[in-house]
Amino acid sequence: MGSLDPDSGSGETDITAADRRPARASNYPKPVIGIVGGIGSGKSFIAGLLAELGCGIVDSDKLAHEVLREPEVKAELVLWWGPGILDASGQVDRRVVGHRVFGNPEARQKLNGLVHPRVRERSHAYMDAWRNDPRARAVVWDTPLLYEVGLDRECDAVIFVNTLFDKRLERVSKSRGWTREELEKREKSQFSLDKKRYLADYVLDNGGDPEATRRQLHEIFSQILSRKSPVSRSPESLDLGPQ
Repeated sequence: MGSLDPDSGSGETDITAADRRPARASNYPKPVIGIVGGIGSGKSFIAGLLAELGCGIVDSDKLAHEVLREPEVKAELVLWWGPGILDASGQVDRRVVGHRVFGNPEARQKLNGLVHPRVRERSHAYMDAWRNDPRARAVVWDTPLLYEVGLDRECDAVIFVNTLFDKRLERVSKSRGWTREELEKREKSQFSLDKKRYLADYVLDNGGDPEATRRQLHEIFSQILSRKSPVSRSPESLDLGPQ
């Protein structure tokens, strides 16, 4: 949940006979929705659309940024790896730290042990606030490694955001300066996309028209709300906004 190396995972890629779609049911009174997909698939865009529909968003990457600004966390990282991990403004440079832990499971585990508990504490504070807030219709986990860290087990539904490789490559080339080789290398360290898709409850196409994506998401969200509700709701009662 929230990582300085957000695109690296366990390295497990194969679907085995032991893999099953879990029967999801969180203990939270409102639907908890996880978002998964390939790097550059547009998961945060989907989270933003769900925010428009009244969902509270747990953005683990954003929370990790906040944790890195905590003085005690920054001091600990400098103690481990020296002042070279700081940028010109004296803040932790995530790219530098990411390079240190990518491909180094021991370093990544050490880093996550420092960052993850603090991210989880902040996440739970948000969820406590949304629990009795009538404006929050559901909670969305926008986290890079939902399956890898086991957060899918805390969800009522998981949405797989399906986007073709070339489209994702175009996005990360513009936003991160990655090459095809870099994207392929990063994806090989995660659960395979086939496995993520197989384990998801819904598949959402995000490779073309944004309005088509929005319409798909409205339908999926309606189904999720109906599944969580003890009483079936009519479409009129869902108030999903403009279609």
